[in-house]
Amino acid sequence: MHKQEEACRACGEHARYLWSGQVLDLQVRYFECRQCGYVQTESPHWLERAYAAAINDSDTGMMKRNIRNAQVVLTTLAMLGKTNGSVVDYAGGYGILVRLLRDKGVNALRMDRFCENLLARGFDYTLHAQVEKPSLVTAFEAFEHFSEPRKELKEMLTISHNVLLSTELIADPAPPHDQWWYYGREHGQHVGFFRYRTLVHLAQAHGKYLVSDRRSLHLITAQPVNPLVWKAFLKSKAVLQHLLRFKLESKTWSDHIDIAEAACDANRVGH
Repeated sequence: MHKQEEACRACGEHARYLWSGQVLDLQVRYFECRQCGYVQTESPHWLERAYAAAINDSDTGMMKRNIRNAQVVLTTLAMLGKTNGSVVDYAGGYGILVRLLRDKGVNALRMDRFCENLLARGFDYTLHAQVEKPSLVTAFEAFEHFSEPRKELKEMLTISHNVLLSTELIADPAPPHDQWWYYGREHGQHVGFFRYRTLVHLAQAHGKYLVSDRRSLHLITAQPVNPLVWKAFLKSKAVLQHLLRFKLESKTWSDHIDIAEAACDANRVGH
């Protein structure tokens, strides 16, 4: 007999059985936490199959999303008064966002334990790196992949006091399994779905504040942010990006010099 409850992976309370739906070629049970609103799959035993390729084939919006995300990061840094601060892109994938941000003059670094760095080589961040505390950690389209969101957020907050994330919020009541694309039935990589109150709970559990557009963009901060200010900055992100060009200097060429010199040094040592 199947369990009717599981521990909520977001808050630790009881998550009750919701329904079953197809993921890959499996019938997977979903649970809903009435305490924080988190909707989760059963323990995701299929992840090795789901991540045979780190980036799923159906993610056709990757490039468009990263271009937009670069604007959002610049806007957020400006709102926090940290325009010259550094950024760590957590679960940074191929390094697309890090390269875009560095091209715009942001000291961005990538962190990802499961995906090869293809586009930002030489600019990876490690938890033990001896660098100034970053101003911001980003986690775009990552939280729905986490099987342990509390643990992942705790790690992010050891890197920076501010976390900018994107994840689509699930409606209440939860939509049927075949009527919401974000369940990711075809690739099996999405294992947890958040409501606004879920994110509030996670932020407060760490003594932080949440500001959100109530759709897909969410900012966890050490200090409260006026939602109207957040909305105004997001609306003006294209204008702000243009203005910041005069304050930030692109790292495209300086990165090239650094990487080329490091390669030459390695070649000399090799001989």
